[in-house]
Amino acid sequence: MLIVAQAGRLEYEAVIFTASLRQFSPDWQGRLLIAEPQPEAAWEGHHTRIAPETRALLEEMGAEILPFTARHFGATYPHGNKIEALFALPAREPFLFFDTDTLITGPLDRIAFDFGRPSASMRREGTWPDPPLYGPGYDDIWKSLYDRFGLDFAGSLDPDQPDGHWERYLYFNAGWFFGADPAEFGRRFLNWAIALRDEPGEVMACQSLDPWLDQVILPLVIHSFGGGRPGPELAGLDGAVSCHYRNLSLLYAREPDEVLDALETATAPNRIKRRLREWVPAHRLIYQGKGRKKIRPMFDQTALPTKERPIRQRLKNRGWWLV
Repeated sequence: MLIVAQAGRLEYEAVIFTASLRQFSPDWQGRLLIAEPQPEAAWEGHHTRIAPETRALLEEMGAEILPFTARHFGATYPHGNKIEALFALPAREPFLFFDTDTLITGPLDRIAFDFGRPSASMRREGTWPDPPLYGPGYDDIWKSLYDRFGLDFAGSLDPDQPDGHWERYLYFNAGWFFGADPAEFGRRFLNWAIALRDEPGEVMACQSLDPWLDQVILPLVIHSFGGGRPGPELAGLDGAVSCHYRNLSLLYAREPDEVLDALETATAPNRIKRRLREWVPAHRLIYQGKGRKKIRPMFDQTALPTKERPIRQRLKNRGWWLV
């Protein structure tokens, strides 16, 4: 299992992730590898190393910290860490990647992964592409990518969705994904991401790739390895087993009560609390109780906005968007 952490917010989220994994999935027997970008190459001039206190706590909980050098993305596109970190993993061994802002809430060992058929998170919105009024449309944009990389476009479509609807096209949130070989998966992910970044082409000229580049390329890579949309055997992810909360303020605003309980249980031990109290969002929302007292009452859990943007905006307007 792979997550990425570096100095600042991500190292504190890595503590939450690791603590929740140990609390709620104690029978999971895999290795937890935390990839740490080094302050060189594409991260040169930036403080990226995890603080010694955090490092000691993560290792005490059984995590292994793996340094890696980001050569292609780094500070100019931090989302690229998840691509380049794959090369720090042992080749030819199945891998499972999680975004660090994820909470494990149930027994991960009971998820029936088929690593020969890669997949990824469907907890996403129609954030990309954004077709202009006079074209090209969804079909033209996505087909241009499949054609570019020699892939079967028709085989990626969801026939239950109408033409021109964003859910018809294979599109994931990169909050979790898995595959059979991180070296092969990573090589294809990296090469195609660089190719699209450096030469987007005419059809893509009207589309933003920042911050969407990783989520644009991920479905192509998964499709190329014979994978696709997750089946019912993976339902626990983004469900009873994991929660990609993205931001602690968002967690308190919109996640089920069970997720709040899991967060506060996993972070209650004194050794966890001593470190997380150094991070303002955790200190205020978890340990001072402001998440439940201030944020939770702002939102009717039976009538939440269907999009994330208005939730974020309300939190920002009330001064509760903490990062």
